[in-house]
Amino acid sequence: MPRASSPRRRLSRRSFIQRLSFLGGGVVLLGPACKRSEEKAKAPPVDPGPLGTTASGQALHTFSTFEYAVVAAAAERILPRDEDPGAVDADVPVYIDRILQTPELEPVRDDFLSGVAALERRAQSMFQKGFSALTAEQQDELLTLFKDSPPRSGEAHFFELLTVMTLEGYLGDPSYGGNKGKVGWRLMGFDTVGTVAMAPPEGHDGPKCLRECGVHK
Repeated sequence: MPRASSPRRRLSRRSFIQRLSFLGGGVVLLGPACKRSEEKAKAPPVDPGPLGTTASGQALHTFSTFEYAVVAAAAERILPRDEDPGAVDADVPVYIDRILQTPELEPVRDDFLSGVAALERRAQSMFQKGFSALTAEQQDELLTLFKDSPPRSGEAHFFELLTVMTLEGYLGDPSYGGNKGKVGWRLMGFDTVGTVAMAPPEGHDGPKCLRECGVHK
């Protein structure tokens, strides 16, 4: 959701990311999301249809070109560009497309693809347009409906997954496909003054967080 370019708003974004990702919130969010997927009865896999490419020509591994456009638009509303790069600038949708190929995350992949389809259906029903073609205000209205859906509903679960994966892609190790140009680390100030060296914050164990969701054991 657009924000004015002011020190107070910039601090608000930093505080939001810090609390959710590096002060325990990220692990709290990831844990329940994974547990719910493990507890659900295994559903038939969702067929994403023909896979495509991004606008820059990168091959997609999970999404069709159409689905990728929906995911990119939704992630950009979670972390939109303002005075800082947004989710799309940081290749967050590329990260989501890649991480959902992790075999252990198959239930999460199915949930996420179902959520993308539900978001698109709701956009067509309410506005007679696809989600990626809506205005930012209309996209925010739809995502707010998903966020405020009853706890444990498919819509609320999708919004949680979208938020967690957007933050992971923005702040994680660039080797996973997101955090392009290390923009997330730069925003948080995780750099070495006078050098190009970058590092995650002291005490943050990214691989451990991924292992808790069954990724990269």
